[in-house]
Amino acid sequence: MALVLPSHPQVTVTLLVLLSVLSLAAGGKLLVVSVDGSPWSSALEFLQVLKQKGHEIVVVASEASISVKPSENFVMKTYPVPFTQDKMNGSLDKFLEDAFAEGSFLERFFKVRESMKKLSESTFITCERLLYNKELMRYLKESNFDALFTDPVLSCGVILAEYLSIPSIYFLRLIPCGLDFAATQCPSPPSYVPRAFTDYTDHMNFLQRVKNVIFETSNLFLCIFVLNPYEKLASDFLQRDVTMLDLFRKASIWLLRYDFVLEYPRPLMPNMIPIGGVNCAHKQLSQEFEAIVNASGEHGIVVFSLGSMVSEIPMKKAMEIADALGSVPQTVLWRYTGEAPPNLPKNVKLVKWLPQNDLLAHPKTRAFITHGGSHGVYEGICNAVPMVIMPLFGDQMDNAKRVESRGAGLTLNILEMTSKDISDALKAVINDKKYKENIQRLSDLHLDRPIHPLDLAVHWVEFVMRHKGAPHLRPAAHDLNWIQYHSLDVIAFLLAVVLLFLFISLKCCMFCCRRCCFKKGRKSKSGKSKTH
Repeated sequence: MALVLPSHPQVTVTLLVLLSVLSLAAGGKLLVVSVDGSPWSSALEFLQVLKQKGHEIVVVASEASISVKPSENFVMKTYPVPFTQDKMNGSLDKFLEDAFAEGSFLERFFKVRESMKKLSESTFITCERLLYNKELMRYLKESNFDALFTDPVLSCGVILAEYLSIPSIYFLRLIPCGLDFAATQCPSPPSYVPRAFTDYTDHMNFLQRVKNVIFETSNLFLCIFVLNPYEKLASDFLQRDVTMLDLFRKASIWLLRYDFVLEYPRPLMPNMIPIGGVNCAHKQLSQEFEAIVNASGEHGIVVFSLGSMVSEIPMKKAMEIADALGSVPQTVLWRYTGEAPPNLPKNVKLVKWLPQNDLLAHPKTRAFITHGGSHGVYEGICNAVPMVIMPLFGDQMDNAKRVESRGAGLTLNILEMTSKDISDALKAVINDKKYKENIQRLSDLHLDRPIHPLDLAVHWVEFVMRHKGAPHLRPAAHDLNWIQYHSLDVIAFLLAVVLLFLFISLKCCMFCCRRCCFKKGRKSKSGKSKTH
């Protein structure tokens, strides 16, 4: 039924204002506590959709946040921390410098561990300053939010949801430190579900399965190391003893940034929703980049980016990469903010920023060199561009393994690769048709779905806001202890019943045997007496 507006202009304006007010009144209030980097980039698009649908969004971030910036799509609330954005950038640069450093494995390991420790300390201090900012906490308490949206890797959002007594929506690539079963009660058999950072597929041989189980045990120690400080912080802040595991279990919905086109098939609970490819919408290229692409001729372009968190790499490694890029006829667009290597070839253009997804969507794009973040990998799949992956840390190794196991790209060890390795890998994914065919098949499967991942994510966020959570999707397994979950008490009871039955049966048999023997004995004695 069409809406017919009255012809009088004043009445028309009044009606439009009323309609806009009603649409805003129907909207909810969402609190967002995000992580810097690709998680924030992935969340931005559907936060924009939520805003367009009339929801009020408040984003909380520290003043030193690198990626989270003010926008017309949300209200941004910042809080002070005892370090600057430059210091955070410096910590990231130091981490990458240590990762690229020469030396033995143990030397690099201890350097990276020390850098990670400092980054973790900064994250913890940031969380502490947020929770104990009384003015901000008062504002959040009085705002009556309908839900909180966060990446549980940042445990602060999890604690804040409990403090505000509002349902939480988790938006993540990996469940923190191997808590997937403990936090979700979702079956995760190590026989075919590879653990994070193992680089295994879902088809493991015996030794790999052994290592997979061992990795599961080591993850428990990682959880203790990562979560213990936050447990103490949460207990002090909430003024009662809590564990982070208990807080994780209260999630209403887990929005998982993966799709089984790339991820290995495994069980999921009803409140775990795969939304891989949520960030795949693309726009028309700007005139500047359109001109570069068109000038590439029949050879096309290669898109090269190691992510928003990598500003520069050691000059020696940059020169090796530049050498390799000069060996292909394609124009290479390299997102790089460091010092330009002196041997930069003519076909390589350094840019401080590039519209990655829009470039990947262009038909002239032949290959994508990436660090293997989930954001970029799914953009590569959506646009059917074969990849050369140089994983740096985190889930990037696992993402690279999944792409390679699907025949959609090649993986290089960024510490050990040479110019020849890079050149060979790049030429292979460009010239060997199997890589294009495989990534095209993945893309077709990924895009053939009843609802777009962006719409699916928006739906579930609105669902939680409308219904104040989703308790009907929470498995009862959360209310059972380890013994009850595995039915060990039931098995013990049934075993006791069987043993008791066998014991009684045995006693009865022995009693009957004794009776029979006693009667036979009496008969034999009586027979003997009669003979005498």
